[in-house]
Amino acid sequence: MHISKEGDPYVRTMLVQGAHYILGPFGQDSDLRRWGLKLAARGGKNAKKRAVIAVARKLAVLLHRLWVGGEVYEPLRNNHQAMRAVA
Repeated sequence: MHISKEGDPYVRTMLVQGAHYILGPFGQDSDLRRWGLKLAARGGKNAKKRAVIAVARKLAVLLHRLWVGGEVYEPLRNNHQAMRAVA
């Protein structure tokens, strides 16, 4: 499937810039960053570009979920759940 160009261009731009920051050298460690870096490491000619767009989409879904549900963001949620399961 191709990447669509639907929605508000400004919001799309901000999400992609946020994804670049998350995947860049200054991004904090989080489940989203780990997932994106793993996706980018799979290789291929456009792996980094696809990873940035995928992280931007996931970021949009995450922000919507937090906004609607009023939840608090946990950057390493999956890591905490794995640690609880081991203990």
